[in-house]
Amino acid sequence: MPRRWVAALACLAALVALACEGGTSASPRPTKSPPSSGGPGGIAALGDSISTGFASCLVLTSCERNSWSTGDGLRVQSHYRRLLDENSAIRGKAYNHARPGARADALEGQAQAAVRDRADYITVLIGANDICRGGVDAMTPVTQFRADVDRGLRVLRTGRPKARVLVVSIPDLYRLWEVGHGDARAARAWRRGICPALLANATSTAPADKARRAAVRDRIDAYNAQLVAACRAYGSRCRHDGGAAHKVRFTLDLLNPLDWFHPNATGQDRLAEVTWRSSGLAD
Repeated sequence: MPRRWVAALACLAALVALACEGGTSASPRPTKSPPSSGGPGGIAALGDSISTGFASCLVLTSCERNSWSTGDGLRVQSHYRRLLDENSAIRGKAYNHARPGARADALEGQAQAAVRDRADYITVLIGANDICRGGVDAMTPVTQFRADVDRGLRVLRTGRPKARVLVVSIPDLYRLWEVGHGDARAARAWRRGICPALLANATSTAPADKARRAAVRDRIDAYNAQLVAACRAYGSRCRHDGGAAHKVRFTLDLLNPLDWFHPNATGQDRLAEVTWRSSGLAD
């Protein structure tokens, strides 16, 4: 090949390289900066099996797509889906840090995860397992429950001071016994050890069993009062649902037919509806 052709090809290659470099510098690859404390960090759910959608997919395991809080399935108009539909300023991913079996003492770790997510809206529904961990004597003392909740909320207030927090009341578990103890399917399922403090000997009318159920009902009321006080102490960025979840008149058609305890998809949708009104994001 003549030397002048080699030189020409070298020049052409250099021009092509310069053109490519120029194109790259003119259109740099976009970088995603982490959201600020008030930026679009999405939603995070803290709590127990209710917020994981447990048993709402007809298997006894979590089914997060049906979560009243962070679900993205079509059967539940969750808070996450409502945020997207409302074109809210709170955008981004949905993070579900709730865990089946979690008690209030797990809130601190879950809250730390929500802070790492930079979540801007955080839902908290906890307390059922502090009731249902065993017999009446095993229920978490009210003062300990409050201290556990305060520790979790303190992590959020410190790590995400501009985030919105919704504290949800504990559903009326006593009503589940009222509507279900006369149903053979529910009573049979509860004999497997589901919430024994409340549901053991579900059909018994013995004074001791009546007193045990009354103690559970009173403890739920006490926990709910502490949740109100904890949210008030948090400050203006915390909202309580005003007892909306507790006031839901659960019937058997809102429960899954496996354990007759956890909400099915319809029940999850009902929880989403009533608690959304209290979030302050629907205004």
